[in-house]
Amino acid sequence: CYIYGITVLTVSASHHKLSLKVVSVDVSVKEILGDIVLVKLEKEKLLFNDQWYCRCINVTTPSGECVEFPCYRWIANEQEVVLRDGKGDLVLWVNKNFSYHLKNSPNNQKINFAFETAKTVTSLCMITNLGLNELMMLFQSSWTDIADFEKIFVKIKNTVSEHVMQNWNEDLMFGYQFLNGCNPVMISKCRNLPDNFAVTQEMVESSLDRGLTLQEELKAGNIYIADYAILEGVQANATDPDTKQYLAAPFCLLYKNSQNEILPIAIQLSRQTTAEVFLPSDDQYDWMLAKMWVKCSDFNVHQLVTHLLRTHLTSEVFAIAMYRQLSAVHPVYKLLIPHVRYTIAINTAAREKLICESGLFDKANVTGGIAVVEVIHKAMKTLTYKSLCFPESVKARGVDNKDDLPNYYYRDDGMMVWEAVKRFVSLVVWIYYGSDESVQEDEEIQAFVQDVCSSGMKYCPQNSEFPNSLKTREQLVEYLTVVIFTASAHHAAVNFGQFDWFAWVPNSPSTMRKPPPTQKGQVDMKYIMESLPDRGRASWHLGAVWALSQFQDGELFLGVYPDAYFTEQPVKEATETFREELAKVTKIIKRRNEKLKLPYWYLSPDRIPNSVAI
Repeated sequence: CYIYGITVLTVSASHHKLSLKVVSVDVSVKEILGDIVLVKLEKEKLLFNDQWYCRCINVTTPSGECVEFPCYRWIANEQEVVLRDGKGDLVLWVNKNFSYHLKNSPNNQKINFAFETAKTVTSLCMITNLGLNELMMLFQSSWTDIADFEKIFVKIKNTVSEHVMQNWNEDLMFGYQFLNGCNPVMISKCRNLPDNFAVTQEMVESSLDRGLTLQEELKAGNIYIADYAILEGVQANATDPDTKQYLAAPFCLLYKNSQNEILPIAIQLSRQTTAEVFLPSDDQYDWMLAKMWVKCSDFNVHQLVTHLLRTHLTSEVFAIAMYRQLSAVHPVYKLLIPHVRYTIAINTAAREKLICESGLFDKANVTGGIAVVEVIHKAMKTLTYKSLCFPESVKARGVDNKDDLPNYYYRDDGMMVWEAVKRFVSLVVWIYYGSDESVQEDEEIQAFVQDVCSSGMKYCPQNSEFPNSLKTREQLVEYLTVVIFTASAHHAAVNFGQFDWFAWVPNSPSTMRKPPPTQKGQVDMKYIMESLPDRGRASWHLGAVWALSQFQDGELFLGVYPDAYFTEQPVKEATETFREELAKVTKIIKRRNEKLKLPYWYLSPDRIPNSVAI
C-alpha cells in the first residue's frame, strides 16, 4: 500500500475473505509530502488464488483529519489499484498514467460477479431443480389437454400466476395484461386503422357497447392497438430439424368499453389485406388460438426487444461508456456506479447461456436461431433516445392521460419513480455544476455521451436523437435519469413479473408448432395442443421465467447505496431525501394495492433493484 501525501498516517482496510476483519497498517515517511491526493494498492501474487475485497481506505493524518478513499472492488493477483479520495471532482489533475488507473476496467465486474452471483448463471437452467427433468425425456411429445400444463406449473405456482391460470382465457384478463402485465409497452392509442388491417365496422359492431360506430370510437379515443410488425419476415427458429416452428406478426385491436375495461375485439395474424380477421364472436377455439398467437408474439417481442435490448443491452452501453470515459473521482461516475453493478457480467452470462448457439432461446423460443439477430437489428432501427425517457414514451403511445386510460399502474407508478429519480439527479448535478457552461466544459461528460452515441448506439437510425454532446444542466439531468431509470425501474417492470405472467404456458407460449390458421372453423383442441410448446420446450420455458424472476441474495434496491462513493455531506443529504421520497411512493403503491384483487408491485421502489443484475 503506497500513500502519497503526508508524513505519518494509519491505513485501515476491510478484508472480505477474513470475515470483514479490519487490518491497520502504520506507514511513515521522513519528509512532509503535503496534502494526500491518492492511495495505490498492489496485490502480490501468492501460490493460491486469494482475491481481496477492499471496501475503502481510511487515512488519519497527524492533525487528526480523516480522509476516505472508496474502493469497493476485488483486487486480484498482481493487480494495481489507484484510489482518489471520496470527494467528487470535475477537474482531472492527474496525468494520463494515473487517469488510466482511475478509469476502472470492466474486468473487475467479472471478479465481483464471480464471487457474488455466480449461482445466477446456474439458476438459468433450473430444469432439474424444479423437478422438470423427467418431462424432458418426452421432449417433443405434445400435451394432451390444457390442464396438463399444471403438471409443471403446480410445482412453484404463486398467487398471481394462479390467478392467470384460472382466468387466462377470459378476454378481460387478455386485455388487462397490455396495461399491467410483463410487457406493458405494446399498447398504443389507435386514431387510424393500418391500411393492411382488414377489420370493418360490421365485424366489431357487437363488441362496441356505447352505440357508436368504429370510426366514432376511433375519434373518441377508445380504440387501442398492439402491432407486432417487427416480427414480419423474421425466420422462425429452425435449429431443431425434428420440430417445425412458426412465427406471426399480428395486429390486435383493443377496445376501452364503458366500464374502462380493455378488451380485444379483432385479431389479424398476417399483414395481408385479404387475411382472416378473428373475432370474439367466432368459434371458441378459433378465438382462443388467435389470442394465443398474439401472446406468443408478445412474449418473444418482450424477451428480445422490451427486456433484452431496451434494458440489458442499453444499460450495458451506458456502463461501458462510463467505465471508458469517466474517472472514478468524477461525481457522475459515483452516481452511476451502483446502477451498472454486475450488468456487464450478467449480459456476458446471457450471451454464453441464453442467446448463444444451442442456448435457451434455441431450445424454447420461436425467435431462437438467426431470429435473435434479425429481431434485435430491426429493433435497433426504432430505438430512440426519447423512447427511453419514460414520460415521452407513454406520451408517444397516446396513453399518458390518466382520465383517458385509468388503471394503467405501469404508467402511474413509473411516473412517480421517474420524477423521484429526476429530482435526486437534479440535486446531485446542481451540487457539482454551477452553470450550464460547466457542463459544456466537462470533457469527461462530453466524451461519455459521445461514446454512447457514436459507439454503443451507432446502429440506431440517424434521427434517434441520442445526444453527442450536452449543453445544459437540465439536459444532463434528463440523460442521467434515463440511465438510472432504465437500469432500475424499467428493468424491474419488465423482468420480475415473468413468472407471474409467463409461467402458465397457454397464456404466453414461447413458440408455436403449427402454422397460424388462415380460415375459421378448422381448429379444435387437438390442433391447439399440437400448436402449443411440447413438454420439453414448456419445461425449458418455465425454468427460465422462474430463474429470471428471482431477486439476488443481498439485492440492493433503489436508493440503497451501502458503498459510500460520495463522502460530501450535501450529497449524503440529497441521497437521504431521495430515500424518503421513494418511501412515500412505496406507501402510495401499497395502499392502492391493498384495494386491488390483483396487486401491481413491479414498480414499487422497495422491489426495484438498483441495476440490471439478473
